[in-house]
Amino acid sequence: MQAPDDFNPTPGQVYQLAPGLRRVLAPNPSPMTYRGTNTYLLGESDIAVIDPGPLSERHLDAILTALEPGQRISHIIVTHTHLDHSPLAAPLAVRTGAPILAFGGPQAGRSAVMIQLAQNGLAGGGEGIDTGFRPDIELQDTESIAADGWELEVIHTPGHLGNHIALAWGDVCFTADHVMGWASSLVSPPDGDLTDFMAACHRLRAREWSVFHPGHGARITDPAARLDWLIQHRLMREDQILETLAQGPATAGQLAQRIYSDTAARLLPAAERNVFAHLVDLTGKSRVAPDGQLSATASFCRIS
Repeated sequence: MQAPDDFNPTPGQVYQLAPGLRRVLAPNPSPMTYRGTNTYLLGESDIAVIDPGPLSERHLDAILTALEPGQRISHIIVTHTHLDHSPLAAPLAVRTGAPILAFGGPQAGRSAVMIQLAQNGLAGGGEGIDTGFRPDIELQDTESIAADGWELEVIHTPGHLGNHIALAWGDVCFTADHVMGWASSLVSPPDGDLTDFMAACHRLRAREWSVFHPGHGARITDPAARLDWLIQHRLMREDQILETLAQGPATAGQLAQRIYSDTAARLLPAAERNVFAHLVDLTGKSRVAPDGQLSATASFCRIS
């Protein structure tokens, strides 16, 4: 589901989204990041920077320039440790003295099956993990973060990455890369886990929200509808995989080529990772089985 290209803010420019909330776009557009990473500045005096973004002096200057007289950065909050979200946290902390808060390091929050896959040699799919990231303060699920004029609730939303969090600000949610309007989220084992991703989607769906502010792209003004679409989209992919496997065993790569037949070649590796995420989930549900050890190169057969 590609959004119309009407979201095209100028990188570095400050956009007022609501009282006490501003957005600054990082200058890192790509097929995986859309127009770039959204950095959010929350607060009127004590400012929380949500997702400082990639390592960029230009973006660092833009964030600091966005501060108004009497404002200071009191918190630097990282939703997850992909290279387009977390690396600027450390330079920003040096410049401001603010602590860095996150769920944990790059491997925090991994499910048991993903830990096993990693131990068996499965590496990430090239999405770019900030392997050296370490927060000053490790956050816990349901924990509150507060300063003068604002309060955020931490919601652990693993799936896109094990350490991924969303942040609730009343009935507003900063969903980072878990829920976006311009595309579905990439789930790439062993860093991403589709079983966890779907559980987190249902957890968010159980609450009433007025708006989602994602890590990339425009705000989502009908959160319930977007979550419903995202859940149904994954179920549709699951059905496609099962229908294709009904014709005979296949690897994740073979399935991706058949199912994503209209996808550009440069995006097929990401599609293959998404398919493998579904195969891991379906293995856990006893719907498919690998021929031998569970791995990204295994051939899978349908068993139910």
